[in-house]
Amino acid sequence: MSTEPVDTKQLEALLRQAIFEGFVEVPLLPEVASRAFELARDPEVSAREMAELIETDQSLAGHVMRIANSVAYTPLSNLVSLQQAVARLGMNVISEIALTAALSSKLFHTPGYEAYVEYNWQHALATSLWSREIAQQADIEPGIAFLAGLLHSIGRPAVLQTLLELAQQHQQILTPEAVFWLENKYSQPVTELVVIRWGMPQQVIDAIKPYHPDQAADKASDTAAAVHAASRLASYMLDIAAEDDSETLLELSAFERLGLSEAQVEGLLEMEDDIQQRLSGLSL
Repeated sequence: MSTEPVDTKQLEALLRQAIFEGFVEVPLLPEVASRAFELARDPEVSAREMAELIETDQSLAGHVMRIANSVAYTPLSNLVSLQQAVARLGMNVISEIALTAALSSKLFHTPGYEAYVEYNWQHALATSLWSREIAQQADIEPGIAFLAGLLHSIGRPAVLQTLLELAQQHQQILTPEAVFWLENKYSQPVTELVVIRWGMPQQVIDAIKPYHPDQAADKASDTAAAVHAASRLASYMLDIAAEDDSETLLELSAFERLGLSEAQVEGLLEMEDDIQQRLSGLSL
């Protein structure tokens, strides 16, 4: 089968059509993981009920136990049951572990770009962890901030998968330049499409929208500010070529909007080793 160099304009038109008509393929979110997040927000739910839910998916249950027993979460690694893990770590932490265990870079089929997608997944995990810490400092619901941070860039692998499929259908050879340009341009609307398809809470759908310093103050825009700052912290932690250093991070407008003092931001920066350890745990 012969192939031709990519026609970026044609490919963009096809991608726009796929997004507009809802043809972007979105992997199914495991129901157990989604339900675990709902249960964690219900004060009437017991540790036993959460454990029983996760145990309905034995593969997920095993993954959750491996993460829960990692040094990052349980230094002595002595948890022997899911109910014990829920009781020790708390409903919210276990639901977050279940979500990250159910989601991964492997949800999307991106041959040739696996390493790039894996890096983006690590960045999303790091963003979720930083988002939770910022939320706790800024009087924002930590669970919503964690989930918004985790999913804020989920459109990137979805766009990439769609581009690879379109190029194959139309017998075109993709160039990395075309891929990354189109991914950057269309990842945001596809991120919003994915979280809606997955039935995420409205607070998460609102919070993954781009952060703008001049937005009117409300919970959604405050959470978006937290995710924005968390993403910058994640890049600072993971990427030696990141645009920020400790000085520029202290001056982020998102921190000012959230009312965090310089001392609070410095305290966040001091958590880098702890966040890195938890990231390693979630990556098991």
